[in-house]
Amino acid sequence: MNSKSVLIVDDEQSIREMLRLTLEYEHYQVFDVPSGYEALRFFERTLPDVVILDVKMSGMDGMETLDRIKEIAPHLPVILLTGHGTIETAVEATKKGAFDFLSKPPDREKFLITIRHAVTQTQLVRENRAMRAQIDGIDSIIGSSKQMLHLLSTVERVAPTEAYILITGENGTGKELIAKALHRGSTRSGQPLVEVNCAAIPTELIESELFGHEKGSFTGATSQRIGKFEAADNGTLLLDEIGDMSIAAQAKVLRVLEEGTFERLGGSKQIQVDVRVIAATNKNLAQEIKEGHFREDLFHRLNVIPLHIPALRERREDIPLLINHFLSDSCRRNKLPHREIAEEAIRRLCELSWPGNVRELRNAIERLVILVPQKIMSHDVDTYVLGQVDEFQNLLSQHITFQEFKDRSEEMFLRKQLEFNEWNVSKTAESLDIQRSHMYNKIKRYNFDRRDVGE
Repeated sequence: MNSKSVLIVDDEQSIREMLRLTLEYEHYQVFDVPSGYEALRFFERTLPDVVILDVKMSGMDGMETLDRIKEIAPHLPVILLTGHGTIETAVEATKKGAFDFLSKPPDREKFLITIRHAVTQTQLVRENRAMRAQIDGIDSIIGSSKQMLHLLSTVERVAPTEAYILITGENGTGKELIAKALHRGSTRSGQPLVEVNCAAIPTELIESELFGHEKGSFTGATSQRIGKFEAADNGTLLLDEIGDMSIAAQAKVLRVLEEGTFERLGGSKQIQVDVRVIAATNKNLAQEIKEGHFREDLFHRLNVIPLHIPALRERREDIPLLINHFLSDSCRRNKLPHREIAEEAIRRLCELSWPGNVRELRNAIERLVILVPQKIMSHDVDTYVLGQVDEFQNLLSQHITFQEFKDRSEEMFLRKQLEFNEWNVSKTAESLDIQRSHMYNKIKRYNFDRRDVGE
């Protein structure tokens, strides 16, 4: 979207046309809709730089629309217009977060000055977020779905507390981003956020990594080492993929959480720390407890505030926003001209199951930005994301037996059907009029990733 974009929301066509002419003359990119409902649908695709909103509209009025906009995009400037302005209305609008309040029809000069100030504020917010993202090495948390709005609202409420937090979600959903947002919003934000990936550290080394060791405590310990708990003193410790931590290490972590003290390996000195722990996992810890792989007492100690991040397929309404965000970000980082994307290409991307979640979508958009020199179309998605456009033609051109051709064609067809049904086996089997057990046999035969498969 153009860096100076305006959305006009007014049920009077004459007002929309007048404001559009004024703004387009000043080289703004202008969109207009006749109702609050249409405005919210517009936000499903992208966000403008500023919104001009009529107060008195049929259906959802301006004040209610303002509330809904602020839920989706709290920092988006909204300028209210009214033909019957009162001090009470202006005060209420200001309390709700309106950027400014103008009478109808607005004075042209005052109107344009207000728009310029609003756009400047948006640009400053975006620049601040971009700088923060570069400093933190992360992307913004994008989402306007009910699930994400609820999650981000909870993050905002619990971040300033000292409560331990357990973040769950599939790989690629953004658990690390949520952990960093919690740390930034805490009273410990001036202290370090120390991260430990429990799945990446061998079992025999995890305790040394967490608690440190003294010189000579084991073969290879040639010097004293400070552990992650000690390094995170007065700050936050992120125990990522905690479901992969050994039972022995879990017992020691529980002791630190309960007593605030530990000993380095090979040492006898009690070290006291003040650490807020955030844990994250893609595993079902309740099932891990049943199987004896995770301590129930540690689970309850960590699970004071549970935060679950939905999979991308569970919040498809966020995909257009993510696409536009990643599109701009990929162009900027790769120093490429802005790429436009066709609506049918966005719809095609929204249909996919995205087993790798937001991470997979981000990588797919970057691939499209780099490999497609012009506007990104639906067939580009098929070529560079799915890699299936030429697959059938390639199959026809290969020297294979008829049975091999049938098998590989069936594999392509079944994978497509499973993707369409979000990898729900029962639903796919029903749509194809075959038995579910037969579908499972096919999944096993073609070695589809069973982690994607649902009942």
